Order: sequence, then C-alpha cells, then structure tokens
Amino acid sequence: MLRKIRHALVLFVLSPLAFASDGLISVESHYSVKETADRFESLIKKKGLTLFTRIDHQKNAAGVDLPLNASEVIIFGNPKIGTPLMQCSELIAIDLPQKVLIREDNDKKVWLSYNDPEYLKERHQVKGCEPILEKIAGALKGLSKAAAE
Repeated sequence: MLRKIRHALVLFVLSPLAFASDGLISVESHYSVKETADRFESLIKKKGLTLFTRIDHQKNAAGVDLPLNASEVIIFGNPKIGTPLMQCSELIAIDLPQKVLIREDNDKKVWLSYNDPEYLKERHQVKGCEPILEKIAGALKGLSKAAAE
C-alpha cells in the first residue's frame, strides 16, 4: 500500500498533467482523441512495437445509435518483453498485450490512460521480473508523454 501511495505521489510531483488511480495512470493530452491516438500509433510503430488493433468506441456506439464521447483503445506490444513477463506469471496474459485508452471526458479534456505496471505486478503476484516491469513502466511513461504533450 505504501508503495502505491509513494508511486502516486511521485507521478503527481513530476507531472501535474498525470495522475494514478485504481491501477491506471492517466496523462492529460493537449490534442484531440484522434490526434493523440494517431501520435501514439506513430510512436509505437517507430519504436518497432506491434500494433494489434485500434478500436474507435465512439464510432461503434454511433453504429447502434448510442452517443459516446470520443474514445479509442490501441492494443500493442512486444513479444520479446511480454513473453518473459508471462513466464513469470501466466495470469498476466489476461492484461497483455498492452493497451492505452484515449478518451474525452465530459469537460472536453482528453486523457491517455494505461495500466500501471506496478498494479499488474501486484494483481498477478509477479515475482522476479522487476527489471522487465521497470522497462515497461518507462516505455509507457515515455510514449504517453510524447503522444500527449
């Protein structure tokens, strides 16, 4: 619990546009949902990561005549990193590949959110993969910041 609090405080102090809540890290974007998602997709492709899919929830909702704020999910990953993580804990596969949610809230602010690797470590009782989780945390933080700012 203390680790979660410390992690949240570090995020708050280091970036006034980011916050952690319930296992998610959220970064406010200066761009629209589409532009943030386009920027994120471009970044992961440049880094050689695999783009598995991109889901436009607002478009899907409109297809059944339901309103929804702009919202997209990008599912991506790197088997060279994800596979060793799954070797540490097979259950973590339910949360892999990685994903980001880019959404507009009711105040018209755009947020990019992703699962906090520390939360996934605790959720799946991952042991012995701390360097991998640290690498993932750093990559997610860097990609999110670059896409949103």
